[in-house]
Amino acid sequence: MRADDITRLPYRPCVGVMLVNRDGHVFVGQRIDNPGPAWQMPQGGIDRGEAPRDAALRELWEETGVTADLVNIEAETKDWIPYDLPPDLVGKLWNGRYRGQEQKWFLMRFNGRDDQVDIATEHQEFSRWKWMDPDQLINHIVPFKRHVYDRVLTAFQHHF
Repeated sequence: MRADDITRLPYRPCVGVMLVNRDGHVFVGQRIDNPGPAWQMPQGGIDRGEAPRDAALRELWEETGVTADLVNIEAETKDWIPYDLPPDLVGKLWNGRYRGQEQKWFLMRFNGRDDQVDIATEHQEFSRWKWMDPDQLINHIVPFKRHVYDRVLTAFQHHF
């Protein structure tokens, strides 16, 4: 796909979840489809007619097994945060319909126990997970999403 074709594509509407435990550490999962280090927070598309907040709770459950009763939603980003896929991935993801994603992020406080996190879900996306210090996030995320994580950390910094 040519650069001109890519720039004409829309962004996929998406949500992201920064799940923070009692110690102020952030949930990250190692993507199951990436052999290298590719940690990320839960995220995913918004279904037609679905509110972003509902999508965030659904994605959290689908990717981590954490149910809505185990979290408090403490904040959301004011703006949508876009990112572009690297050109070589545009044709491979989402049938080439999107240039990247535009995300609304939610900060959720996890009130459960670690044994209530279960990444072995129906459509498993993570091979393993851990709690990470927020200061370490940027260095462990794939490069094309680092500016997104930087904006999310800035938006939620008063909640740590």
